[in-house]
Amino acid sequence: MRLAGAVTIVPEVSDDPLLAELKERLAEVDDLGGVGGLLAWDQQTCMPPAGAATRAAQRATVHKLAHELFTHDRVGELLEQLVPLEESLPYDSDEAGMLRVTRRAYDKARRVPASLAAEMSHASSEAHEAWVEAREASDFARFRPHLERGLELRQRYIDCFPPSDNPYDILLDDYEEGMTAAEATAVFDELKTTLVPLIDAVVDRADSVDDSFLHGSFPRERQEWLVEEVLQTFGFDRSSWRLDTVVHPFALSLGPGDVRITTRFHEDYLPTALFGAMHECGHGLYEAGIDPRLARTGIGHATSLSIHESQSRMWENLVGRSRPFWQRFFPDLARSFPDTFGGMDAEAFYRGINKVQPSLIRIEADEATYNLHIVLRFELEQDVTAGRLAVADLPEAWNQKMRDYLGIEVPDDAHGVLQDVHWSFGFGYFPTYSLGNVIAGQLWERIRVDIPDIDERIGRAELGELREWLREHIHQHGAKYTMRELLERVVGTGLDPQPYASYLKAKLTDIYGL
Repeated sequence: MRLAGAVTIVPEVSDDPLLAELKERLAEVDDLGGVGGLLAWDQQTCMPPAGAATRAAQRATVHKLAHELFTHDRVGELLEQLVPLEESLPYDSDEAGMLRVTRRAYDKARRVPASLAAEMSHASSEAHEAWVEAREASDFARFRPHLERGLELRQRYIDCFPPSDNPYDILLDDYEEGMTAAEATAVFDELKTTLVPLIDAVVDRADSVDDSFLHGSFPRERQEWLVEEVLQTFGFDRSSWRLDTVVHPFALSLGPGDVRITTRFHEDYLPTALFGAMHECGHGLYEAGIDPRLARTGIGHATSLSIHESQSRMWENLVGRSRPFWQRFFPDLARSFPDTFGGMDAEAFYRGINKVQPSLIRIEADEATYNLHIVLRFELEQDVTAGRLAVADLPEAWNQKMRDYLGIEVPDDAHGVLQDVHWSFGFGYFPTYSLGNVIAGQLWERIRVDIPDIDERIGRAELGELREWLREHIHQHGAKYTMRELLERVVGTGLDPQPYASYLKAKLTDIYGL
């Protein structure tokens, strides 16, 4: 018990030899993780296709070495010997955060044989190359054996852990600590109570919003100029960032001062590269905002995929699809593509990029129907993991859910079951996208209180205070706090879909005159 007015004495930990030894080991594990990340980035951006087999072996070796180093008996001994020190430290201290996060990760990793970890890495690398070829050919049969192999490996992974009512929970936990499929379903069901009738009401007025101008001729070099202008406003720094093109966009950080983001360009459809780059820049800002002191400590990374996605979805949608943003940037757009936008105003463009309509491609979906794309994948992943659905039957199951949820027909595998890269790496990631939307709504509600003139600032392209708010409240902490702890610290509640639902309802009511 702490007496009122008592002075809190924080023990000196910098000279503790056990903590120093643990930090040294964690630094080496992080270094190997960075090497693995660099290999993955190179594979997806510039590796010659013929190098795929060699790259799979390299990544598997690095992953195995990192796993063996992290799960070494000595790490467990150090964690046990450091319990008294951890208990004496303030919960918010970096060292206490490092110890509790490392202990949880160590306990999970110890359950998984290094050989299985290496197999999973090798299979994922091979599956990625198979997915690229299958998507290009729009032929699920080329990807199927790799997906079946990945599923078999993940069933072995699941078997490493105590039995769960839903085996999918073990996979989801890797991306969102402590989250279960039942909890995610409850959040999505609550969200759907607002979204489904809202989508129905908007679709009935679909003709009132025109987005035909988003399809046309948009030369890549002009798109690249516009993307760079927008990203620099967001916070892209050429001295420590780079932007590349890939089949499926992603972002990663190899450590302080090295953020890699990607996008892809379609010369007949403008939003793909523009909003894709915004999305990945949101991820990059999170990574760039982590306190450099946490580097190579085991907590110098994002705390969860839901928090990560909240950042990307916020910058892409709540900032990048806002009316103030395009009041500022529409003149630049019109100068880039005068034939298309020379006679248009910013309001028409704003309405067009926010049009709600069922569509085939998730990453190009509007804010409202996007969540139905996630629910579709979430349900399919659970069915496959539980053995209720065979991998061979995924294309037809996918197509049927697209009819049921979005009312559209899937023309081919490339526009359906093969459109996302994620299943090359396993299951469990997709729910975090919609959870990220929910969290973004909660954070934005708080941001509006703390930065009451946020709209005016966006309209002037003055985004520094927003970046600083996110860095202070979210980014700098790395993995020190769980998603639930961060929400409690910042907004005072757990996951709550209502702020996001209210944001969407207000936005679409304004656009469609509901």
